Amino acid sequence: MNRRSLLAAAAAITLAPFAAHSNMIDYTPGAAEQAINAGETVFLDFAADWCSTCRSQERTINALLGDNPAYGEAITFYRVDWDDYGRGDLATQLNIPRRSTLVLFRDGREVGRIVAGTREADIRALLEAGL
Repeated sequence: MNRRSLLAAAAAITLAPFAAHSNMIDYTPGAAEQAINAGETVFLDFAADWCSTCRSQERTINALLGDNPAYGEAITFYRVDWDDYGRGDLATQLNIPRRSTLVLFRDGREVGRIVAGTREADIRALLEAGL
């Protein structure tokens, strides 16, 4: 293996978590609410970049998305930046208690929520409710 191949492989491994993050749409006010009101299946991830629990949840979500592409096909994923929107209208209306809260909506209704949970089985069950 030459140096160029080694560097390319190292870069791919390093950047893989960020590429998987591309399934998440960065929340802007009104976007997720419109999708929820339209009856779409919507997954809200209230997260902060500095939150270790949020990073653990994100790794698990990305792994599950990689294992089952049906999640990405059936569910629209929004990442709600806690630092920007944690005290905003959406978080207030949904009574979001803290960062690292995951919420799933289907047909305009909340069908599940995880607060600060990182267990793969729990996150998988939440995603399964969206199928």
